[in-house]
Amino acid sequence: MAPTISNTAMLFLIIFVLIPVSLSYMYSLGLGKSITGASVRGVIQLFLIGYILTYLFELPPSIGIPFMLFVMISIASFHASKKGEGITNVRIMIFLIISGVELLILSMWLGFGMISFTSEQVIPMSGMVIGNSMVAIGLALERMKNEFREGKGKIAAALSLGAKPQQATKIIVRKIVRAAMIPNVDGLKTVGLVQLPGMMTGLILGGVAPIDAIRYQIVISLSIFICVSISAMLVTMLLYRYFFNKNMQLIDM
Repeated sequence: MAPTISNTAMLFLIIFVLIPVSLSYMYSLGLGKSITGASVRGVIQLFLIGYILTYLFELPPSIGIPFMLFVMISIASFHASKKGEGITNVRIMIFLIISGVELLILSMWLGFGMISFTSEQVIPMSGMVIGNSMVAIGLALERMKNEFREGKGKIAAALSLGAKPQQATKIIVRKIVRAAMIPNVDGLKTVGLVQLPGMMTGLILGGVAPIDAIRYQIVISLSIFICVSISAMLVTMLLYRYFFNKNMQLIDM
């Protein structure tokens, strides 16, 4: 059973947070306020979600699970859409994409009996899938805007020669999807060798046998990889069209 972490021990971590803050000021990185703000915000959010989850876990799964999934997907869509400002209907499209991949992966988990339909299992595991999908979509959108901006001349030249938007952006779309997937692919290659993943570590600390913890980690790692891949591909293939008008001319973003 994992030891209880005291409030004193938690407060002591502030000293270690001050190390990167001090280094930021020392080397004029301009990150001191960001580090402090992010640390405080993260702690507050985690304690808040702890109380919220405690309440949700007491509700019937048919009420607590859909409500929490809707909240998580909405927040993820909002944050990911910031990377795609200027793209038509970007927030709605992201919400639908994340909802779709979450429904797909949840159906697989429940269909094969990997987890039970309980708040304690569905919400934490879904949170990891939704969070990683959000990051992948954000990376894809940011890379998309940069690629279209830098490759504007090549795309315009291809269009002037009679190429359709799909043909003119084929190489760029491939680069965007690859860039969004590389971090997850690299993480999957080194999982268990360079780092012990969070779910596996948490289960082991909670007293679960290592081999059982590994089974759960395999499920979540492959699930995240599937969702990240699908999310990155869908957001790129669906939203690149909004960089062109009805006359198939490139729009400045």
